[in-house]
Amino acid sequence: MLLLRKLPRKLLNSQRKVTIPIRFFTTQNPIPHPDPNPNPFPDEPTSAYYDELVNTAGRSRDFETLRHLLNKRVKDGCFPTSKTFSFITSAESSLSLDVLSHTLSQLDKGFTRKSAYDSLISRLCKLDRIDECLRLVETMARGGYGLNSCSFHSILNSLTRKRRMDEAWRVLDIMKTTGVSPDLTAYNYFLMTYCFIGDLAMAARILTRMEEEEMRADTRTYDALVLGACKVGNVEGALVLLRRMEDDGLPMLLSTRNYVIDAMLSVGYYEQAMKFVRIYSGKDTWLDRESYGCLVNRLIKFQRSEEAMKVLDEMQRIGLSVGDKLKQFYESNLDKQTTF
Repeated sequence: MLLLRKLPRKLLNSQRKVTIPIRFFTTQNPIPHPDPNPNPFPDEPTSAYYDELVNTAGRSRDFETLRHLLNKRVKDGCFPTSKTFSFITSAESSLSLDVLSHTLSQLDKGFTRKSAYDSLISRLCKLDRIDECLRLVETMARGGYGLNSCSFHSILNSLTRKRRMDEAWRVLDIMKTTGVSPDLTAYNYFLMTYCFIGDLAMAARILTRMEEEEMRADTRTYDALVLGACKVGNVEGALVLLRRMEDDGLPMLLSTRNYVIDAMLSVGYYEQAMKFVRIYSGKDTWLDRESYGCLVNRLIKFQRSEEAMKVLDEMQRIGLSVGDKLKQFYESNLDKQTTF
């Protein structure tokens, strides 16, 4: 089913084991230790364990050990994480990215090298060093290091979250010049930002591109579109989108539910919001508990204590746990009702 045809027109228009250098496992102590290796390499290392070793090597600029660790961790099934390159900080100025990139280029071919580059790009994005990320992208493309759309995700996510849309569009152009086609995740980053700011015209432009490339909407796509509809006060359009999510067999995120709850309450649809949560409950206990809890908190914020008490009563009746703060609210208001 095509994306644009499925969206309300009003919505769019409004819109192994290897020896590790001994220095990692011993301390500089002039007194002989009875065990020459007091911190032996574990039989089953974890990604967190490797991250610690990698960061120690990185901080000491021991690039040979760094290369060795990055190779070995993948062989042990401990893939790079968001903390693998934490030794790179915003206050760091002595580290040469070229030297580090050269070290990564010498890693084992395939996933090991590609994942290390992707992890490094992700770290630099957190530090808002986008230009350096793009240099790494160029290196990956030139060296044939597995550059694909996933390599760009951190960059696009960083730019779109900060609403630096012109830069994000230029990154899309770079993707094309390097022979990489944007995937659904890449477009979803743009879609979420445009829907968040209520620019549904640009959101429609993204949807057109997705349709032209024969992409199908996923949960994140609908999450963004529901947000966009709610941002412009089109609650009816948001509900239409939810029904079409169900038709496509896609699960609803907690955030998607909360967008609708907020939109309904903001226009005084208190009973409708309660009914909405009730209709979509019964499939996922965690999701139900969070949705009901969100509704209660919003009702309290709007000073609708009576409705909030009704929802809390319903939560108890259907067996949903309630947090301490809401328990206090319930007991306090129950005492008031009894006193009255």
